[in-house]
Amino acid sequence: MSPLATGARPRSAPPGRTLLRLGPLRVPVRRRPVLVAVALTGLLVAAGVLSLSLGTPYVAPPDVLRALSGTGTPYDLVVLDLRLPRLVLAAVAGAAFGVAGTLIQSVARNPLASPDVIGITQGAGLAATIALTGGAAAVLVAPAALLGGLAAAALVLALGARHGLAAQRFVLAGVAVAFALRALIEVVLMTVDPIDGMRAQIWLVGTLAGKGWTEATWIAVTLLTLLPVLLWAGWALNSTALDDDTARGIGVRPVARRIGLAGTGVLAAAMVTAQVGAVDFVSLVAPQLARRLVRGERPPLVCSALLGALLLVLADLAGRRLLAPTQLPAGVLTAAIGGPYLIFLLLRGRRRPS
Repeated sequence: MSPLATGARPRSAPPGRTLLRLGPLRVPVRRRPVLVAVALTGLLVAAGVLSLSLGTPYVAPPDVLRALSGTGTPYDLVVLDLRLPRLVLAAVAGAAFGVAGTLIQSVARNPLASPDVIGITQGAGLAATIALTGGAAAVLVAPAALLGGLAAAALVLALGARHGLAAQRFVLAGVAVAFALRALIEVVLMTVDPIDGMRAQIWLVGTLAGKGWTEATWIAVTLLTLLPVLLWAGWALNSTALDDDTARGIGVRPVARRIGLAGTGVLAAAMVTAQVGAVDFVSLVAPQLARRLVRGERPPLVCSALLGALLLVLADLAGRRLLAPTQLPAGVLTAAIGGPYLIFLLLRGRRRPS
């Protein structure tokens, strides 16, 4: 007689899963995503220590750890005041990009959907360009970029939701809006003073130079505010692959759920873009790499956030050290990652049987 027939609890988890005990409950958890998350966390810590060590002056990793522990070293100023704020900003911004990309790609059911593809980045870029070239105060650039990104997202959602936010229509609407906004950015840059245009170009590339605790705090507060929604999103993503009829059959409202997930993603994307500029491809690459690492059907939220943080920390480190003392914007390095990734997707698609 089976354990279920006798009322006994099964003592073993399904293959590939571990039973997690939460009081009287036993929840089966997939082992591979947990192991991947632990590995990514270790790599992120190692990358962080390396980022705090490398530079002028060089700080040995033991001295970095002593400075972080508060025991006091001659390098406290370098580690805690100069390098740590930028490292924290890279980590939280990368995590936000990873979260935004996961939500948007899951709603669109398209690995090429990301904030920089569907117009959110371009909307923020247009607003920031107008602010930077129009003589606005520096403190107004980030709020303007945030409003521009949200306005672009609202336009994409309005266009895509006319037929239930169908995946293909959502992506096509985003691409169309992105092209239109990019053209407007070019028009603005061609009609302004070259010095102001250069400032806007630097913002459009995306850089962490000269930024730190203030920007990191805004992004972290946004993520913490969205945490209850993100906890719901982690569960709601399980139904995004279902067709509408199947979803309704199990009591799910697919359109409302997709709009909620997409809205959460675009809010995170708009906020992080407003703070660090148009750092492209992190939100495109991180979710799909995370999905391949966990071998899942959809991008995993936590692993995507960790991988996004790792990618941006490494990109910022490479930008600081490759051509030192010249610093490359982080957006240049992430674009160097994203370009080959897109080529890989194209080649992989061609190898699939028709």
